[in-house]
Formats: sequence, C-alpha cells, structure tokens
Amino acid sequence: MTEQIDRSSGEFLSAKREMDKLVADSISYREIKPNAIFARLSDLLKMVPGTKGAVNWSRKNSLWPLQFGLACCAIELMDFGAARIDAERKGYLLFRATPRQCDVMLVAGWVTKSMVPEIKRLYEQMAEPRHVIAFGECATCGGPWWESYNIVKGIDQVLPVDVYVAGCPPRPESLFASLIKLQEKIGGAIES
Repeated sequence: MTEQIDRSSGEFLSAKREMDKLVADSISYREIKPNAIFARLSDLLKMVPGTKGAVNWSRKNSLWPLQFGLACCAIELMDFGAARIDAERKGYLLFRATPRQCDVMLVAGWVTKSMVPEIKRLYEQMAEPRHVIAFGECATCGGPWWESYNIVKGIDQVLPVDVYVAGCPPRPESLFASLIKLQEKIGGAIES
C-alpha cells in the first residue's frame, strides 16, 4: 500500500513539472505588456486642476468613526446612535469595528496606561487622513481620576487630537457639534 502512495505522489510531481514546463514554454515567446495603472484616486485628482475642493468635500462628508468606548462615556455614544438622536439619519453614524475602514477615532472614557499601545496600534491602522475626537473629561484631561497613577492625563499625550468634547458625561448633542466642527476643519473653513 505504501509503495502505491509513494509511486502515485512521484507521478503527480512529474506531471506538475511537465505542466509547469508547458506553461513556461507557451508564454516564453510572448511579451507581456503592462495594462494596469495603480494609483490612488486622490493622486489622480491632484493632477486635474481645480479638484482639491472636490477631494476635501468628499472627505468631510464621509466620516467613518471607529467605535472605541472605554468607560461610561461609551453609554453616551450608544445614545448618539439610538433612536432618540438618530445620528444615522443625519449621516454621521456608520461605526465600523475595524480600523482599516475608519478615518475618525472617537476616544470616549478614561485611557489607562495599559491601553495606550493598543490605541496607538489601532490609530496607525486607520485610513489616512485620520482624525481623533476626545469625547468627555476623561479622554480630554483624565477626568476625576487625573491624579491616578494608571490614567493618562488626556489622549492628546498619546495621539494628535482634532476636536475636544467637554462634559462628564458629555451629551450626544455635543458629539454632533464636534463632528460638525471636524467637518469644517477638514473642509478648510477652520485653520488648524
């Protein structure tokens, strides 16, 4: 039985070698010309005059936030997506669970020092240009636990923050205001 298996695997190897040789021989006399262009749409639009405004308009009107609720402020994020506020109807809520599809990180709640490497890793995996909103007192300055040994005194010590939202807990309406402010910043209405 083992002789049959060994012999059959040898037959398969020789058949594979023969097929590889046939394929190599059939394409060896042909010149393969490149027929694809690999470029980003934003790079192509930069070549066309007057399209910078179109790129900024599309970026500011398609914010994809990363859900990153760390503490009690995450409840306010849930309220932001609930029926009472209905952020989805206004085009703001398309929370993604993977950072590769997001361009806005909403940091809600206190950030412990053990979470900093994970937050940085998620931030680096996000699509560029990426933005950060510090949501609540804990993400802004450490909140009531600012004297604690394991709480970071604001996410701005770790990541560049674009918009700060004050409050403990911050209202979901404040998140609307912060997203509008971020849209204005991306669109160029506000100087950085």
